[in-house]
Amino acid sequence: MEKGTLSLASPELANRRTVVAMPSPILGSLRWPNRPIFPEGNPCWTYMVEGSNAQYAVAVGHTENGRPHPFEVWVLANEQPRCLGALAKTLSADMRTQDRAWLSRKLEVLEAITGSDAIDMPLGEGRLLASSNSAAIARLVQYRLKMLGVDVPEAGESSPLIDAMLPVRDAGHEGTLSWTADIKSPHAGDDFTVFLPEVETSDGVHRPIAVRLSGRYPRDLDGLAALLTMDMQIVDVAWIGMKLRKLVDYDEPMGSFFAKVPGSGATERFPSIVAYLARLIIHRYAQLGLLTSAGFPVVEMGVMVEVPGDTSNVLPVAA
Repeated sequence: MEKGTLSLASPELANRRTVVAMPSPILGSLRWPNRPIFPEGNPCWTYMVEGSNAQYAVAVGHTENGRPHPFEVWVLANEQPRCLGALAKTLSADMRTQDRAWLSRKLEVLEAITGSDAIDMPLGEGRLLASSNSAAIARLVQYRLKMLGVDVPEAGESSPLIDAMLPVRDAGHEGTLSWTADIKSPHAGDDFTVFLPEVETSDGVHRPIAVRLSGRYPRDLDGLAALLTMDMQIVDVAWIGMKLRKLVDYDEPMGSFFAKVPGSGATERFPSIVAYLARLIIHRYAQLGLLTSAGFPVVEMGVMVEVPGDTSNVLPVAA
């Protein structure tokens, strides 16, 4: 065998991870507030969705802070589609960033989610057609942003989240390693596998880069997985840690089940498959030494800066 080449049985190929370069975002460039509190309330626009499998309302809230700032989306129903509330919760955090290009890309990803639903409803002067609840929510939020005149980034507007994304590329024919776990909720009929493909950054760190699902599960979980996949591509793991911590206690009516605690032999009740999925992902980051078991970064990179949410700072300006 020639020097410098690898045999097909070599450990290097067997443990291959796609190598990606590390971006160099400005320190302190990512700032995110918690949900602001409005003692007198805030404006909100509501849309009724009547699909073939579910009926619910989508509410998009905003506030005025120099210009309209949509900052949250809610799914309202007596029995909302499973996992859809978690999707809305995760998307709301993206709406509170000072990065319209990032939000636009998130909505494009959601809009591409397909399913078996048949949603056909009037929307303005046209109609909303979608085959999944995830796509319907994306188009409703896009429509509301357009109505408020904030759907397109202004010329020269900063995009700190886009700038902080890892340049992830296709794994190619050689593939990349993936961490795998199973989720089973007999009461709900869920039985599926979670795949976390991993990459190696140019500084030698191994990290998950996407969430993939296969099996029997609520199809709106695909939308949440797509959102988390983008979050995992932010260079600072504090970002995905924040997103996952918001989901570890996500509760669904009649959705609780018992499962093994990741990293432990103990059995515990989890409030939903969303909460368990978040715990599994945090566990993998903890195994790799990137997050603590509570979902906080082991090493502060300084790219993320937490800003308290209030009515005067709904969308903080990037540094």
